[in-house]
Amino acid sequence: MINQHAADIAAMPGLKWLGYLSTTGVYGNHDGAWVDEDAPLSPSSPRSEYRVAAERAWLDLYAEQALPVHLFRLAGIYGPGRSLLDTVKAGKAKRIDRPGQVFSRIHVEDIASVLEASIARPNPGRIYNVCDDKAASPAEVTAHACALVGVEPPPLVPFEEAGLSPMGRTFWLDNKRVSNRRLHEELGVELLYPDYKAGLASLL
Repeated sequence: MINQHAADIAAMPGLKWLGYLSTTGVYGNHDGAWVDEDAPLSPSSPRSEYRVAAERAWLDLYAEQALPVHLFRLAGIYGPGRSLLDTVKAGKAKRIDRPGQVFSRIHVEDIASVLEASIARPNPGRIYNVCDDKAASPAEVTAHACALVGVEPPPLVPFEEAGLSPMGRTFWLDNKRVSNRRLHEELGVELLYPDYKAGLASLL
């Protein structure tokens, strides 16, 4: 969109806030270490490389046109109709065994809360990680979802034997814990669902 409409956006009168929703995938793999908004970008897949390029294009609008651009790097999104509870109920859940692997997540309602807070308190050029307070292993979250639904969790399957699609495997290239300190400290956001247990309980 920005390639075709950058000039149109720059010409909009009275523009007070612009937000681009990116992904924490731009950080790439950090072997389970913490990353914040100042961490180097090292995308592991072409999809994430495109996101890095898009971020730079939006930030160029901020730098060159003084437009009120804000970047939001979203972790794995879940919510109504899009969660492990739905996967478990459909009988499609897997528990993949890959020691040390963690992912960060965010409930869709908390994404909306972060955007509302930024609109109320603009800080052009700023970048925010949008994730909950607790990164966790996929196997752990799947087991918890099964317990909530009242079914036995599927057996652990080694990653190499999980039969993931090429697209599915790309999500496992990155292993990191994403810090959300900035959205708490600068935007004053209190997450409705600070971890996956709270989020899944609300969806149940």
